Amino acid sequence: MLEQVTLRQLRYFAALAETGHYRKAAERSGISQPSLSQQIVNLEAALGLDLVERGRRGAVLTPGGREVLSLARKVLDDVDAMHVLARDAREGVGGTIRLGSTPTLGPYFLPYLTRRLRQAYPTLKVIIRDAAPVVLQEELVAGVHDIILTQLPVQSGDLQVERLFREPLKLAVAQDHPLAQQTQVRGADLAGQDILTLSRSYVLHNQIVSLCEEVGAHVRQEYEGTSLDALRQMTVLNMGMSFLPALYVRSEVAPDSRDVAILSFRNDLFTRSIGVVWRKRAAHRQVVARIAAAAREVALERFKGLVLVE
Repeated sequence: MLEQVTLRQLRYFAALAETGHYRKAAERSGISQPSLSQQIVNLEAALGLDLVERGRRGAVLTPGGREVLSLARKVLDDVDAMHVLARDAREGVGGTIRLGSTPTLGPYFLPYLTRRLRQAYPTLKVIIRDAAPVVLQEELVAGVHDIILTQLPVQSGDLQVERLFREPLKLAVAQDHPLAQQTQVRGADLAGQDILTLSRSYVLHNQIVSLCEEVGAHVRQEYEGTSLDALRQMTVLNMGMSFLPALYVRSEVAPDSRDVAILSFRNDLFTRSIGVVWRKRAAHRQVVARIAAAAREVALERFKGLVLVE
């Protein structure tokens, strides 16, 4: 008779896949390394399939192991969903949510969102971590985050997306740039101009590259900013123009400073879309809905007239 696959084996296998190391997986799981190794061996025996290549590099999944990991995560998500639904039915919204956010948005929006969540759901604990959008999406699929707040689009069959608002992208130029005295800038004004942008790990990068191709501007390929602050400082030095999100501008660029000149581009109709994203089979859909609703309330009340709620 075939041995039965257990949830414990699947959790240990998922921990091993995420850490890539038996010792680290054992520490995360709260058991000894020999015990974890034996559970992985038992899982392989139950399935009749080698899941892990064992070597000096640590634990590397076999092709079959990668397929099993994908199914294991779905099973674990469904089991977690049962526990969360039962807990929410007993206690309402509570527990711990791991929220990821892009650094081009989080510092300027999350303080207001977390304050609202704390007031509305005092038993809900939110752990925040930021990363570039590409990394956020990978970590969300891997289970590092429960939900992410990021620029869209996010394309994955495993993920669910809910749009929140559109945020204008403001054109920043040096104070001595010929366009600095204008208040409105058209696409034709950018023809032949140098544009600075963030690295390719940001959705904003692709958006700016597409715009430059459309209007005949040049992306400064030899320089890719690591942050919005870095872009702004390079713009101050007249190394090129840059597009800065409106929430960042309101927070970091004082109107009366001798910093960059902030201009409206295409009547503020050049925007980026912001949304929340989570795994389709995740256990916390009720919490996600309430976080999304709270984010819309913040956008409407705190940033009314600056962003367009969707």
